[in-house]
Amino acid sequence: MKLITQTHPTESKLTCANAAFKNKDFELAIVLYEDALKHSKEPIRSNILFNLNLLKKRLGPSPAATKAKPEKRDITNNLVPIKHLEPDFDDSEYWKSVGDDPHFHIKPKQERYFEAGWYQIELLVESSRRTNLAKFYLNYGDGYSEKNTFSLPYNSKKLAKRIVYFKEYCSEIRFDPKESQGRFRVIGLHITPVAVADAEDIMLQEMLSQRTKVKLKDSASYKIQMKFEKRAYSNKFILVEHIFYNYQELFTGRSDSIAYEDWIECIEKPSLPTAEQVNLNIINLSIKPVISVVMPVFNTDEQYLSLCIDSVIAQTYPHWELCIADDASPKPHVRRLLEAYAAKDARIRVVFRKENGHISHASNSALEIAHGEFVALLDHDDALPDYALYFIALAINANPDAQFFYSDEDKLDQNGARFEPNFKSDWNPDLFYSQNYVSHLGVYRRELLNRINGFRPGVEGSQDQDLLLRCLPHVRHDQIIHVPRVLYHWRMVEGSTALASGEKSYTMNAGVKALQDYFLTVNPRISVEPGQVPNTYRVRWPLPESPPLVSLLIPTRDRRALTETCVRSIIDRSTYTNYEILILDNGSVESETLEFFEQIQKEDRRVRVLRYDCPFNYSAINNFGVLHARGVVIGLVNNDIEVISPEWLTEMLSHAIRPDIGCVGAKLYYSNDTLQHGGVVCGIGGVAGHSHKYFARSNTGYFSRLFLTQTMSAVTAACLLVRRDVYEKVGGLDETNLKIAFNDVDFCLKVREAGYRNLWTPYAELYHYESISRGIEDTLAKQERFGGEVEFMQKKWGDLLKIDPYYSPNLTKDREDFSITSSDHV
Repeated sequence: MKLITQTHPTESKLTCANAAFKNKDFELAIVLYEDALKHSKEPIRSNILFNLNLLKKRLGPSPAATKAKPEKRDITNNLVPIKHLEPDFDDSEYWKSVGDDPHFHIKPKQERYFEAGWYQIELLVESSRRTNLAKFYLNYGDGYSEKNTFSLPYNSKKLAKRIVYFKEYCSEIRFDPKESQGRFRVIGLHITPVAVADAEDIMLQEMLSQRTKVKLKDSASYKIQMKFEKRAYSNKFILVEHIFYNYQELFTGRSDSIAYEDWIECIEKPSLPTAEQVNLNIINLSIKPVISVVMPVFNTDEQYLSLCIDSVIAQTYPHWELCIADDASPKPHVRRLLEAYAAKDARIRVVFRKENGHISHASNSALEIAHGEFVALLDHDDALPDYALYFIALAINANPDAQFFYSDEDKLDQNGARFEPNFKSDWNPDLFYSQNYVSHLGVYRRELLNRINGFRPGVEGSQDQDLLLRCLPHVRHDQIIHVPRVLYHWRMVEGSTALASGEKSYTMNAGVKALQDYFLTVNPRISVEPGQVPNTYRVRWPLPESPPLVSLLIPTRDRRALTETCVRSIIDRSTYTNYEILILDNGSVESETLEFFEQIQKEDRRVRVLRYDCPFNYSAINNFGVLHARGVVIGLVNNDIEVISPEWLTEMLSHAIRPDIGCVGAKLYYSNDTLQHGGVVCGIGGVAGHSHKYFARSNTGYFSRLFLTQTMSAVTAACLLVRRDVYEKVGGLDETNLKIAFNDVDFCLKVREAGYRNLWTPYAELYHYESISRGIEDTLAKQERFGGEVEFMQKKWGDLLKIDPYYSPNLTKDREDFSITSSDHV
């Protein structure tokens, strides 16, 4: 210490401590850090604590304690139930989770029980679900938050463990044993302190054992790779922080993975027929089509090519042929392998192209040798589950007039594990224009493909989307059938779009070209441009040369500030100008509000104020407004709306005037920039709920759906455009049965029933300060009225509320987050 202070006479104690640390005088560094800690403040204090803990753990226990092992802290019986938990009275050792957020509090047995440092968590739980995710929230004195959370995935009755780091003294812990309902018991829960060197070794060993699942995130990756390869590296004190940073990747995102594993085990597998049932059903099929599986091949890895072909051979439906076109692969194993398979099974047919022509030409070569009534498309390194063609055959029999079938899909990692399922919408034209969500498994009637001359060269990278686009003029919407089962596995290998869309950046340009060429045959004024995320597109629909008048109806009562913000944001920020604003005054009495009404009508002649002096009835007020509107397009707008994007009205109007479109909805945010409305999904909460509610504004949503124009069953009337003739055709809003709630859902379902598609666009962005003026259902009368409206909707629409064609039955109806349905609710 004397040497350092003489060398650095003007520097602080913290600088001296850092110097001692650097010079590896660790005992001196501890003394200096502890002294500096007495007078430090955040964020320096946290840094000191981190370094101090590293030093203490590295030096190990004091000589007096060298024989003592770290205390294994058993807190199994120290759990205090807080929420969504009930004891199981049939067995006192078990608990019942009665909600989606069950949790305990762990109170320390003594003061300073969980000091800053490294710990190993060991958890053993018996649960009604096979796979689960536990979460631990650490309270450092300022409450619980997501930033101080650790996750631990586990299987029922199997020990799970992981390393965690407490950055400072932890006063208590919240323990969430699972994220679903069900029965469980905590057999064992231990939180044991470990030395930093041991923590480092445990983390590296686990990362090595799961190397293919780890994505190293920063420049420390090189040093970690050196450790993997047992080479020397320096400065372990700094490196352990980077190791932990990457170690976390083993646990992030596991919630969705666990939910999918549970879905496979508890929902998919029980739904699959036995071999005897399959054979009996096939015998009884009235149509037994031959399905030609078309597969272009080029230089495929031998292992993956074999796995791909084997997945076809394993099909439980026997009436298939595999048509392979090798696109002049230079690697010798390709021909050898293909010839061997063709010799083994007569249903496998191979053509060897003399020159490389890329995927479209190769696919056409495979099509030329196909004889089946239907054609299924398969990439050379992917795989089909063994029941894929069986379920396609069932769908063909159920829909004998159909021209095209597509299924759900998922991905395979390099170990063959399934993940990231894409549970799709039924046929959704605008979603397809925005993204090739259809993708795999795609099965076409062969006559249809012959009619359009197969694949088109020049759009490689988006050849599948181009193929379906060119089929659309020859196919009715009801002839496109979605099979809501996972019948295709994309393999996540280097160079595959399953791994990362950025690996094939040329697909974006090919997709734009395919869409532009298609829309040239529909309307040459329609334009296409890249979307906001890779491999998505924005289609701009034109307005007529004489833009139509839009009547924007705004019901209100007093609340001048709220209404004025809404009205002035429309006037000041909207690029589309041919509109009128009808303020529907439902009994305003405040002088400042009445003053604003008079003032705004003088300022802008497009604004009119109409009195509606009747009890509040949202449906009746808007129906009254339509009677006095002059526009050919009606806009229903809440008074708590504020415009964000200047093109909001242009965008919504461009869709509303399309002859096949009914209601058009906008993307609405709360004031904190979380999502309020991303379209309406029927069945959520018993009637309907908002898609992706509370997601961050930047979140792309489920397979980018928050950034894609798409058909939805309904949209909110907080900001809705519809043609006047459509409004009147379905009788407007129901002012008798739905005075307050669900009138917009009911209206949209009537519009859909009349043959129109309701559409939601992410390119019309507005704030929605929801229910500020009307308030919440806080009285008995309001609650009884709301309950009556729920009952009316369920009675009127029945199964249409249970089955939303634009939302997968494999996704939850309990929440609005597009998460996978739980086996506890099946």
